[in-house]
Amino acid sequence: MTERLQPHERVRKRADFEHIYAHGAKRHGRFMTMFVLARAAVADGTRSRFGVAATRKLGGAVVRNRAKRLSRELFRRHKPDAGFDVVVVPRREFLAADFPSLERDYVVLLSARGGRDAGPRRRTDRGAR
Repeated sequence: MTERLQPHERVRKRADFEHIYAHGAKRHGRFMTMFVLARAAVADGTRSRFGVAATRKLGGAVVRNRAKRLSRELFRRHKPDAGFDVVVVPRREFLAADFPSLERDYVVLLSARGGRDAGPRRRTDRGAR
């Protein structure tokens, strides 16, 4: 049995990524930035989906692909509750870290979504009371 992500577990379309960036909860960690968005119910049951945005700032193709493989493994080991879209943006430090450190960072960021609704981000006016 393969443990690869199924097509229904992947965020692939640019429009989906942009929707998650615009409306999801953004969490900054030591090794990655994570966007989490609660999805509406789907007829076949709501399954969590995962996407990775490894930009060229991270390095060449080999480096980016390694970051994506590690990110997918984190998602496989710690899948969130059904109905969430998760996008990970690895930082340069991501590849220098050992896997247990990445795992801790991922779990902390994923559990932080429970503190808020994981709905649209709102700017707060700090000057007004």
